[in-house]
Amino acid sequence: MQRKSEPARQSGFKVAVPPDDALDNAALFRLMTWLSPAYPVGAFSYSSGIEWAVEVGDITGAGSLQAWLAVLLTDGSGWSDSVFFSAAHRTLTGADDEALVETAELAAALAASRERYLETTTLGRAFIEVTRAAWPCEALNRLQALWTGPVAYPVAVAAACAGHGIALRPALHAFVTALVSNWVSAGLRLIPLGHTDGQRVLNALLPIVAATAQKAAVARLEDAGSAAFRADIAGAKHETQYTRLFRS
Repeated sequence: MQRKSEPARQSGFKVAVPPDDALDNAALFRLMTWLSPAYPVGAFSYSSGIEWAVEVGDITGAGSLQAWLAVLLTDGSGWSDSVFFSAAHRTLTGADDEALVETAELAAALAASRERYLETTTLGRAFIEVTRAAWPCEALNRLQALWTGPVAYPVAVAAACAGHGIALRPALHAFVTALVSNWVSAGLRLIPLGHTDGQRVLNALLPIVAATAQKAAVARLEDAGSAAFRADIAGAKHETQYTRLFRS
């Protein structure tokens, strides 16, 4: 654990957010920008273990890709990232410094493999650096003042959303959608899969995306965790895969 000091549980620092389902044009623009593939964090370089799953034949086409990603969303890293996003957003809007540090620490520690840890913390660091330079807000400053360890990607994005007054539910829904879009993009390049089939997979997963975001919005931090064992193994096995296009 890397803390500058033991923070008081309530700091008095709060950010103003609109009603939980509200999303004005400015908030929509920010979400579209931060979660776009063009935002310079390098998300396209990571497959979350999908590359190994394709290599060994677990994923062979659109159907098996859809099934794999559904498990990642409901029982794997997608679920945990959704919980961490929700927890980080709530701690910043609720001025709970101790809970914010606990969330940041657990989000980094719960990575199931070395490459998964590299993925989430590298994306988190890049997101904070770019966003503090181009879209500064006090919430990101607060996060870095309280927690000096590596920041997981969902915690970083949630901090920016809270700091810019973007309500939890639409922000979380957008984050999970972008997460799945990146996985589908990896599948397109690896299987390979046609773009139309990739969009069919994404469309089929949208109800699961919505259900995951809705459930995670009210989840507790202790609800985070993975039961997607094959996917966790894929993340570990990718480290020693002979040929690789992706960093995870």
